[in-house]
Amino acid sequence: MKHFIFAALLIASIIGTLFYLFQPKENPHLLTLYGNVDVRLVDIGFRVQGQVNELFFEEGEFVKQGTLLTTLDKTPYDSKLNQAIATLEALKANLINAEILLERRKELIGVGGVSQEDLDNAKAKRDEAMSAVIGAEANVNVALDDLKYTEAYAPNDGIILTRVREPGSVVNPTDPVYTLSLSCPIWIRAYVAEPDLGKVKYGMKAKVLTDLKNGPVYTGYVGFISPIAEFTPKTVQTTELRTDLVYRLRIYIDNPDQILKQGMPVTVKLAVDP
Repeated sequence: MKHFIFAALLIASIIGTLFYLFQPKENPHLLTLYGNVDVRLVDIGFRVQGQVNELFFEEGEFVKQGTLLTTLDKTPYDSKLNQAIATLEALKANLINAEILLERRKELIGVGGVSQEDLDNAKAKRDEAMSAVIGAEANVNVALDDLKYTEAYAPNDGIILTRVREPGSVVNPTDPVYTLSLSCPIWIRAYVAEPDLGKVKYGMKAKVLTDLKNGPVYTGYVGFISPIAEFTPKTVQTTELRTDLVYRLRIYIDNPDQILKQGMPVTVKLAVDP
């Protein structure tokens, strides 16, 4: 029995030694971090209030920059524009009459046909009519802008993440109608342990890998290093304890594609000095 125990311990010792000798050694020139894909989100809405007329896309659809996403009912804004144009035309007619009257007063004052007071009054009426025309032109421009703001466009390439409203909804200027997940820029939010912080520098190259089998390897660079330490978020896996202090990094991807999605876990490898 003693010989059996001794032999078992010997075999276990040999296996342990072989495992230690042949297991992959951590590359001292490579710092491995863990994080998630972070995508910039944009709430799409209108700069004027009104009733939603049409929404042209569903959640998950890809849209190009400048694509018309949604519109409001234009009827009230068309009416305001027409009203502003009509007011402008009437005030322009008043200005023409005021200028004609002023010219007549100028002709008559030379022969004593009108007093200086009459001439001054004619000038004042002309100036007042001119100011009214300028104000009316501004109102027309405002009405044109309001009519234009009944349409909302994609500010960048992206994916419709959320369709917040439906046709018939009444919205205010601050109410989102869509939430758009921008395709670019895309960055990786990762965390580096405090002892390794000195190894990380702005602009250093990074390789980013996903959990996809035979997935692409992305290249990027460190674009942000937080100056404030924090406890490791529970959503991030690290080789250290979760209670360790870490610093947040942002790694910008050079050539993102449609594979990278918001929140996707990734592995970041940085070539550092040992």
